Amino acid sequence: MASNLDYLNPNLIPLEEKVNTYLEMEKELRRVAHEQTSGAQQSQPSPNDLSRLEQEIIALLPTRDEWVKVNLGYGPSRVGAWHVPALNGQPERYELRVVH
Repeated sequence: MASNLDYLNPNLIPLEEKVNTYLEMEKELRRVAHEQTSGAQQSQPSPNDLSRLEQEIIALLPTRDEWVKVNLGYGPSRVGAWHVPALNGQPERYELRVVH
């Protein structure tokens, strides 16, 4: 049985850092998109950067199709990569999900 403190494992720190960076970039992209609709223009992170970071996180995950508990600074959070089958000409892939 896994311990409820597994999310404090120091081996997960690189994963946690990437997930925090991903969440910040995602938040920044939403902010910039909102500002663009209001007419403000600023430099912005690229959605390609977010996709690249997503793939790096998926590569760091020790498992697929199940949650991994991580410490994002406020108790246990969950991150996982879930299989998405090929549909409508799109290739199969893994989708990153973060619950914080």
